[in-house]
Amino acid sequence: MANYALRVPESLFAYARKVAEEENVSMNQFFVTAIAEKVSALKTEAYFRERRERGDPADFEAWLAASPDREPEAGDELP
Repeated sequence: MANYALRVPESLFAYARKVAEEENVSMNQFFVTAIAEKVSALKTEAYFRERRERGDPADFEAWLAASPDREPEAGDELP
C-alpha cells in the first residue's frame, strides 16, 4: 500500500472530518472511498464516451423501427 501526504484546506478537512465521524469511518477510509468514487466516475464517463463513439444513430433508428408498437406493460408507463 502506498502513502501520500495530502494538503487539504482547513475548511474542507473540517467538513470531511465531520462527515467521517457521522459515517463512523476513519479519515483514511473516508479519503480512500472518496478517491475510489471519483476514479470510478471518471472511468464510467470514459467507458460511455467510447461506447458513444462506436455507436451508429442509423443502427439505433433501425432497432427502434423494428421494436413492436404496443402499450407498455403495467408499471412501465410514463407518469
